[in-house]
Amino acid sequence: MGENHFAPAPSALYGFVLLMAAIAYWILQQLIIASHGPESLLKKAVGGDWKGKVSPILYVVAIPIAFVSRWVSLGIYIVVALSWLVPDKRIEKTLSLSET
Repeated sequence: MGENHFAPAPSALYGFVLLMAAIAYWILQQLIIASHGPESLLKKAVGGDWKGKVSPILYVVAIPIAFVSRWVSLGIYIVVALSWLVPDKRIEKTLSLSET
């Protein structure tokens, strides 16, 4: 994107790549939970997984927006990335509760 000065098409394509990564993450998470069973600790720890559900939705919104305002689209990508930088203590908390 840098060589294209954040042109709309490369920005939308970047969003598509991010969307595919989010879908792959969701599939992997579902397969791991399925292999451990519906009552597994991981299933309890993941819970609603709001970040995993909201991220693909934001990517789907940002892709067409890239053709209207590439900066808004890139801003959405940044917001999603920053939300994943915030540590999620659900798994650690669930594991520590199960050990006691």
